[in-house]
Amino acid sequence: MTDRHDSSRRRALAQLSAGSLATLAPWALQSALAQAKPLTVGVIYVGPRDDFGYNQAQAQAAAEVKKMPGVKVVEEENVPETTAVQKTMTGMIQQDGAKVVFPTSFGYFDPHVLVLAPKFPDVRFSHCGGLWTDKNPKNAGSYFGYVEECQYLNGVIAGHMSKSKKLGFVAAKPIPQVLKNINAFTMGARSVDPKITTTVIFTGEWSMPVKEAEATNSLADQGVDVFTMHVDGPKVVVETAAKRGKMVCGYHASQAKLAPNAYLTGAEWNWLTAYKTVIEAAQAGKPHPNFLRGGLKEGYVKMSPYGPMVTDAAKKNAEDVKAKMLAGTFDIFSGGSAGLKDNKGATVITAGKTIKQTDVELEKMNYLVEGVVGSA
Repeated sequence: MTDRHDSSRRRALAQLSAGSLATLAPWALQSALAQAKPLTVGVIYVGPRDDFGYNQAQAQAAAEVKKMPGVKVVEEENVPETTAVQKTMTGMIQQDGAKVVFPTSFGYFDPHVLVLAPKFPDVRFSHCGGLWTDKNPKNAGSYFGYVEECQYLNGVIAGHMSKSKKLGFVAAKPIPQVLKNINAFTMGARSVDPKITTTVIFTGEWSMPVKEAEATNSLADQGVDVFTMHVDGPKVVVETAAKRGKMVCGYHASQAKLAPNAYLTGAEWNWLTAYKTVIEAAQAGKPHPNFLRGGLKEGYVKMSPYGPMVTDAAKKNAEDVKAKMLAGTFDIFSGGSAGLKDNKGATVITAGKTIKQTDVELEKMNYLVEGVVGSA
């Protein structure tokens, strides 16, 4: 433990031993106790921490959390979305003394977090995804980011860089979070050229390396020259596309070093923002943040640096849109003057209507927009 940790703990202990316990407000008492004893935080991953994707993005945040004063982190990787995660969470709570738990995979929430939260009311459960509602336990909650902002920017870059005007999207499951990314990517590209299409292939699982490689090769055979994805580990898609001489926009974390000559940019998570918010609330004894959301402006997501092959025109276009996003003046899902249609021709957002990123209606998305080849 560092000197700063030691001095902080000594001050807290001195405060308590000085008989000031009775004069402390409840939250201040909890804060003092938290400084006296490190807060144990558990982080659970559905796959390996070094997957160049979903789990790595969470692990990068956990690594930064370890640097926070008065915090101890315990981790477990490769935990399936079954009762196995209940056993892992229970072990972290009962054996390691975890008071904050981050079950990071989508399928951990229902029923697993919902089963355990009532059993451990003094433990805070913070799940990655959009599933918590005010009907759920108050010691549970969810955090998520508007990463579709970054996927829209991916699309802008892809729209400029594609020569075939055919983009490819390898996706796991047609859940709202995935559909939002496919749609935003496509809309970003079609803002550059309305003739561009995005062909999507769903593999059916978050991590299916063989199917991901098959999907990438199939799309490449169809003339796709820029790829992106929404699977847990983008490594296979990135490397397969690069071997086929195609370009890639990454997802979750940066995959630039896997294919430096093919990687255009990427949509990355910055989960440290959410982690710190949850942990600092616990340290201060403040209410558990049940519903955390944010985009580029709030620091929940970020873009990978541009690859050397990205043109100046592409960069300028993307940076102009990004500046509007940061200013809060750009809305992706808008009906505009003609309405937004799905890929079956039905109007899904009427003319003149805008759905803000903060609107939970977007977390119920069940359609693919015009320009997407495939079905949800």
